[in-house]
Amino acid sequence: MTRFDCNEHMTSFLRELPKCEHHVHLEGTLEPDLLFKLAKRNKITLPDSFPKSVEDCITRYNNFADLQDFLDHYYIGMSVLITEDDFYDLAMAYFEKAHSDGCLHSEVFFDPQGHLERGIDMDAVVHGFNRACKYATERFGTTNKLIMCLLRHLPSEDGLKTIELASKHYEKGTIHGLGLDSSEKPFPPELFAECYKTLKEKFPDVGLTAHAGEEGDYTYINGALNSLNTTRIDHGVNAQQNEALMKHLSENQIMLSLCPLSNVKLQVVKDVAELPIDLYFEQNIPFSLNSDDPAYFGGYILDNYIAVHTRFGFGLEQWRQISLNGINGSWCTEQRKNELKKLVDDVCDKYRPLL
Repeated sequence: MTRFDCNEHMTSFLRELPKCEHHVHLEGTLEPDLLFKLAKRNKITLPDSFPKSVEDCITRYNNFADLQDFLDHYYIGMSVLITEDDFYDLAMAYFEKAHSDGCLHSEVFFDPQGHLERGIDMDAVVHGFNRACKYATERFGTTNKLIMCLLRHLPSEDGLKTIELASKHYEKGTIHGLGLDSSEKPFPPELFAECYKTLKEKFPDVGLTAHAGEEGDYTYINGALNSLNTTRIDHGVNAQQNEALMKHLSENQIMLSLCPLSNVKLQVVKDVAELPIDLYFEQNIPFSLNSDDPAYFGGYILDNYIAVHTRFGFGLEQWRQISLNGINGSWCTEQRKNELKKLVDDVCDKYRPLL
């Protein structure tokens, strides 16, 4: 349902525009070719129901019925991740792609519980991902932060144990935030209030976010803000259901990490054009555009930018604001934010005569 052309100049502009990604699951960047490579390397036999080739995977990925259907497939794919090197290879493949898309700051999710329950050591997961974060900074000049997510379909008691296991990594500054993902319904944020409170009391500077308002209605967003004290919301599509909530998001500049192509693949909307992006822009609700699980949903961050442009036709100044909102909503240092804002101005000055 494309309405606007994304010509050569606009595509180049969107590629060069400095981006910050706040909503990408590293396990969701496991491309089929790497998945089969790791399965072979680790001598993993995938279930008979799992696609047998890269082509079969792509066909399967194009036909998810809903979030749970995707998650069932996603957790099987995770089973090929065994060693620290596996986690490093996975993250580096993402950072390479993100850099080529003009993403200069990434705050990446990972799901330790999905590995712990398979007998994988927490240190193998964190050390592998952290090695990749450091090497991406060295190689590309990007900044990258790890956000540990809790699986909301597991009991909160399990979340507390996971937080305790991860405490040394928070103390070292290796993990920078806490998130909440997996099946949104019927697991409201309030179930995990003690987890969030426990971590925040130990580490006051930790960033807090949570998936809300994708499957669940706007009350899930209120729950994340009020019970978990999050400072941003992942997805947040259903904030549009409540005017008081939208006013609160605007007045407090609480950023939503929107995932346009993901929302289409998981049947949240039929087309990117149906997302309330125009409404949030008009209401001064800050949002960033993100890829979520790009290996499964067919689009990394630049693909999401282009998809939004072809539906909403934003001009240079609007894209500038989207980029700045993403920078302001990031958990990087003020110095890094200023560096990125300067780069935004440079790119906009370069393309202003062309757009």
